[in-house]
Amino acid sequence: MQKKIWGLIVLQWIVFLMGNATPLTGKEEIPGGSLRGLVVDVSTGLPLPEATISLPDLKIDVVAGRDGAYAVRSLPNGRFVITVSYVGYRSFVGAVVINGATIQDFRLAVAVVENEAVVVTGVSSSTQLKHAPTHISVLSQKELQQSSGTGLLDAVAKVPGVSIITTGPAIAKPSIRGLGYNRVVTLNDGVRQEGQQWGDEHGVELDEYSAQKIEVLRGPASLMYGSDAIGGVLNILTNIPVPENTIRGRLSGSLNSNNNMQGGYANIAGNVHGFNWNAYGSLKSAGDYKNRYDGDVLNSRFNEKNFGGYLGLNRSWGYSHLILSSFDQHVGMVEGERDAEGRLVLEGYEPGDQLLTGKTPLIPNQRVQHFKAALDNGVSLDNGGRITFLAGFQRNQRREFGDVEAPSVPEAYFDLKTINYSAAYHLPQINGWKTSLGLNGMSQQNRNGAEEALIPDYRLSDMGIYGYASKTFSNTTLSGGLRFDNRSISGKQTFEEGTEKFQPFTKKLSSFSGSVGLAHDFNANITLKANASKGFRAPNMAELAANGVHEGTFRYEIGNADLKSEDAYAFDLGLDVNTQHVSLNVSPYINHINNYIYYQKLLTGSGNDSLIGDVAAYRFTQQSANLLGVEATLDIHPHPLDWLHFENAFSWTKGTFTKAVDGSDNLPLIAPLRLLTVLRAEFPTQLKAFRNFYAKVEMDNVAAQQHFFSGYNTETATSGYTLFNAGLGSDIYLGGVKRAAVILAVSNIGDVAYQQHLSRLKYAPENPVTGRAGVFNMGRNFTAKLILPFSWNVK
Repeated sequence: MQKKIWGLIVLQWIVFLMGNATPLTGKEEIPGGSLRGLVVDVSTGLPLPEATISLPDLKIDVVAGRDGAYAVRSLPNGRFVITVSYVGYRSFVGAVVINGATIQDFRLAVAVVENEAVVVTGVSSSTQLKHAPTHISVLSQKELQQSSGTGLLDAVAKVPGVSIITTGPAIAKPSIRGLGYNRVVTLNDGVRQEGQQWGDEHGVELDEYSAQKIEVLRGPASLMYGSDAIGGVLNILTNIPVPENTIRGRLSGSLNSNNNMQGGYANIAGNVHGFNWNAYGSLKSAGDYKNRYDGDVLNSRFNEKNFGGYLGLNRSWGYSHLILSSFDQHVGMVEGERDAEGRLVLEGYEPGDQLLTGKTPLIPNQRVQHFKAALDNGVSLDNGGRITFLAGFQRNQRREFGDVEAPSVPEAYFDLKTINYSAAYHLPQINGWKTSLGLNGMSQQNRNGAEEALIPDYRLSDMGIYGYASKTFSNTTLSGGLRFDNRSISGKQTFEEGTEKFQPFTKKLSSFSGSVGLAHDFNANITLKANASKGFRAPNMAELAANGVHEGTFRYEIGNADLKSEDAYAFDLGLDVNTQHVSLNVSPYINHINNYIYYQKLLTGSGNDSLIGDVAAYRFTQQSANLLGVEATLDIHPHPLDWLHFENAFSWTKGTFTKAVDGSDNLPLIAPLRLLTVLRAEFPTQLKAFRNFYAKVEMDNVAAQQHFFSGYNTETATSGYTLFNAGLGSDIYLGGVKRAAVILAVSNIGDVAYQQHLSRLKYAPENPVTGRAGVFNMGRNFTAKLILPFSWNVK
């Protein structure tokens, strides 16, 4: 049925596109409005060639010509957020009113630090970052490329308050302010990413090379996204239209020395008279990573092959984009078993076996495939309002292979299909009020394809309706809204070897959520933010109905169908100070969660551990919890050394149960205090042939974590460490045209042997020779990236 629905949607869209994609000749009458003007330096009046003008709500970009002139055709009439940006200048972010043929010039001032941005996460439509009451960090494509980490989430983890839960270098998921797994929503091009977020060894299925921008919302965000966003939202944008009447391509390659990782990426994108597209593909392969204590970490190898893109049409009535992506990852699983000499070994493989030194994942391993198709639409109305609607289909397949004698037979196979949908009516502005009414939800079905199952086959459906409004009064922007959600989830009766393993059940949950916030500008340099919100998270299927041993955790998990939804009540403050020489942000927060879900060890009547087979049994339960913390950033760029930046990012979170669990009142998976200090030199335009040249040195200070969840020996203390990283890079221009970009980086310069507190490999078996417990993180690693851009103008 789902295939028929999607086939009909795609067929209708193609027929519609063919009927509307006739290129304009430039002599035809264009309905709606248009926008044109100049982009110049505010002091000299000289043009700023190749400045970028963006209308994010309409998904439109244009580039100014050599004379600074720009023009946008086929626009709907109305009021829209617009950004104008140019390297080395402060971006303009504001509103423009389109009414027929509209002329608007922009004058930009030189700036050392870029603090202006537009965000779409957690708000009903594009909003200036400084006017959003919640804490949102924006990572540009340039920042992602310059990261000295080994994956996409390594760059995200440098945002204060964000950390990653890892199982080796290929499996990672975000944790925001001490909340991870199903407590953080990940969006990819507006579609809520649905895989097996509940599992320890289940990562986020995203192609790191295709990411063009990432927005990170810290704090509860259930108002816009429903269940699961009580920790925050990670929004990855990959298909941003290129400027009108251009075709752009990119070839890139990357190398990592530590695990001999090789990666390649290619894409071609175009925008010709409103018909726009992007197609990309990437490959990645890596061997086992190394560190001083463990040598080669056996079976930490992985490979990926991904492709995707979109096909779109932009007209005066709005836009329609068809998005496709396919993620395919094959990754080995590190077990941590050792021989008498302390070397890592795997059952079924003998020393000297050639397979031990290659890049092909050994047994045990897993293969994760994620396919997504989505139709994203926006329609502009004559009254100045807009309607947006999106429909998406995802299929997530995860297979675990654990038998050397039958390497192609999965021991576990989760097959999850999800239909996502959303629709919103953005009312025309009335007395300055921006108001949106909307609904979103999903329908989900999971099937087990292997003999053993940890969770039953199930169906889930939910829907939420919301209203959101904001208005700026003089120097204060007020915003807020309400939401109601209803979820139904039913587990299917399942038998294993003739015995009932899962009983059938149906559970219905509903919840209200809401938020109210403000952002007040004391002056052009100082902004105060405050936000109070109530969010919720419905229990996932593992928490409701698990029955089995969770791979690699050495615990038998038993679900609890009586669990209630988690309710989070949070209050955030924020102070932003941006002057010519100093940028400062301080953000304290507190979050109280009713019905926080965790697992509790089961005991026999005599007080001993309850065992199922040889494994201790745990059952999910819940109680109240509190989280509080503070995040801060400080960037000093002293005049006249405007090219020099001294950047600091600080984060600290403390999480506690209201009642101790087995003698411990600390929440699990809380990252320790961290201070990231960066000394950076930037020369955007000073060097003729080497524009955007930068060089940086990082000092990553991570404190020891002594406040860990020791109940049932779940966690152990983690020692602190300091890592030094460095990097440099530049865009290379020849004949005034960008020909390449080169990025070089080295992480963990001192080759420090360390363990992250949120690394699951930390709990691997003890080395019998050294007495050290667990497997350590990656040692020194050199990274090299080469990016070759191509661009053609189309008239």
